[in-house]
Amino acid sequence: MKEKGSDLKITEEMERKKLQDRYIRFDWAIKRLLRQKANFDVLDGFLTVMLNEEIRIVKILESEGNQESADDKFNRVDIKALNSKGEIILVEIQNTRELHYLERILYGVAKAITEHISLGEGYEKIKKVYSISILYFDIGIGTDYIYHGQNHFVGVHTGDHLRVNTRERDVIVSRLPAEIFPEYILIRVNEFDKVALTPLDEWIEYLKDGTIHPDTTAPGLKEAREILKYYSMSPEERLVYDRHLDAIMIQNDVIGTAKLEGRIEGKAEGKVEGIRQVASKMKNTGVDIATIAKYTGLSEEIILSL
Repeated sequence: MKEKGSDLKITEEMERKKLQDRYIRFDWAIKRLLRQKANFDVLDGFLTVMLNEEIRIVKILESEGNQESADDKFNRVDIKALNSKGEIILVEIQNTRELHYLERILYGVAKAITEHISLGEGYEKIKKVYSISILYFDIGIGTDYIYHGQNHFVGVHTGDHLRVNTRERDVIVSRLPAEIFPEYILIRVNEFDKVALTPLDEWIEYLKDGTIHPDTTAPGLKEAREILKYYSMSPEERLVYDRHLDAIMIQNDVIGTAKLEGRIEGKAEGKVEGIRQVASKMKNTGVDIATIAKYTGLSEEIILSL
């Protein structure tokens, strides 16, 4: 009898430790915690690992995309930051599939560039932009879980990289186009299936399943172990957070089901009526009108009338 009681205590202690080491998802943290200057160490560490150079954030910049909105749990969550070198870094988390995602991140970068140069200023004032996308959907075919895109001008015949000369303070400065043009990083979180051996792997592991090892030395993750603990939130905050997770799961399930039902019902009826029924079900489940329109192809007016 004593042995059973002892086993129960061990199980309870293990469960307590497991719950104690539960960490907040990065999208929630970026929206509500990492904008505070006191918590910049976590963001600095993440960006240092992603960009492979020491990054220090000095300011969070506001934009349309990083404002609170009713459908942020279904759509994107992002942050726009200025680093100590005067460069702009965009971090975006996308929970559900978006058809023209590459076009949208290109637009986001272009907008960031134009937002930070005033009419009449010289082109030398244009800021370098880094775009980091954390994706929880399959964007395409590839064998890696992280991809990096950067502009290079390469000689067609010689294969050399062009350096562009500019004049600064009466001195000729030679720069590679990559020092000026934007850089893009796509992180395919769901494709990560390795044992985490490097700081980069440790960060991707946290992004995928919330794991942060007690002995981690990855920049930012040690601080995250304290700042992003689930039980560091108040009971009220935990309730809102749990609802956020439920909403993401329901949304993904509804979209997946809607696609399947749309195909089945569309084939069976051979008419748009099948799509209408799916749209109606999505609407009744609480999916926002814009998302329904995106996945069904119906106009918002038709959806509102269902």
